[in-house]
Amino acid sequence: MTNSKDWSLKQDLDMVLTHAKANFLKLDGAHLFITGGTGFIGCWFLESLKYAIENYNLNIQATILTRDIKAFNLKAPHLANCKSFNFFEGELLTSKFPDIHLTHIIHAATEASADLNENNPLLMFNIIVNGTRKILDYAVEKKIKKVLFLSSGAVYGRQPWELERISEGWHGDVNCVDPKLTYAEGKRAAEMLCAIYEKQFGLNIAIARIFALLGPYLSLDIHFAAGNFIRDAIQGKEIVVYGNGKPFRSYLYAADLIIWLWHLLLNNDVSEPYNVGSDEMISIEDLARKVSNLIGNKGFRIQGSEDSGWNVGRYVPDTSKILKDYGLKKLVSLDDSILRTAYWHGWKG
Repeated sequence: MTNSKDWSLKQDLDMVLTHAKANFLKLDGAHLFITGGTGFIGCWFLESLKYAIENYNLNIQATILTRDIKAFNLKAPHLANCKSFNFFEGELLTSKFPDIHLTHIIHAATEASADLNENNPLLMFNIIVNGTRKILDYAVEKKIKKVLFLSSGAVYGRQPWELERISEGWHGDVNCVDPKLTYAEGKRAAEMLCAIYEKQFGLNIAIARIFALLGPYLSLDIHFAAGNFIRDAIQGKEIVVYGNGKPFRSYLYAADLIIWLWHLLLNNDVSEPYNVGSDEMISIEDLARKVSNLIGNKGFRIQGSEDSGWNVGRYVPDTSKILKDYGLKKLVSLDDSILRTAYWHGWKG
């Protein structure tokens, strides 16, 4: 099990290079355009890309769309000042994208805010759908080789209790007139745009349906239970489960995630979706217990009220397709995912 004395981000990046070397070598001479490149997943794209460039002496450029380069410079100055990265400050919906030669696009910009979904669902839907269409139009204009679209496991809607894991062939339990599902419906519509642009314009688009995650750069103060539990445990507080603790989730570590995403960008030749997540399910109650046992010493408490979120049951992917097609599987355990996330946020163990 990971301990604070032998873990560093470099250890994770070495793992990424070990399992994704062939993919990075394919990028030599490439110029990528990345949206959402300064968020949680975006930072992993940049960390791994910078590390690969330095270790393999690759000629790779990336242009990254960001809302606030000054804020990112404070967050990750080693990435903000990397000579291989060019930051383009602007907004997804309103900015004119740069007129430069590009080879690949990674569209990771989205709005996953629970507050926005509750209070301004129209803006959320607009950013997801119209933002994706703008990116796809840009890909057509620039004659891009390959696009990676970061979708979500939310496209399946509410997962039935009797269905332990969702496969890509399950078409979902959706309700297109429930505003709580705005994020999910936005991602579904964006996936349809990807299919349309493949058919009509011949774009090659890989779709990653991402489930819950853990790892460095994950904010602990947003609406994700695992992050909140880790935050409270680090602070020496009792973990509070604001619900009945019965829903099931699973968590993929960010280093595993980025290996899978680089692989999909550079090897998936057809526009079909792949689940990207862990198939190791755990109830929210058991997750609180696990985090408390690993990190905290104040225990946990079940609030006892009924859950009212968009998905009150299971949210666990079947990842057998990506294993069968590409041999990709989870390498970092849930325990180590929790511990490494805590270490990143300053916990000393």
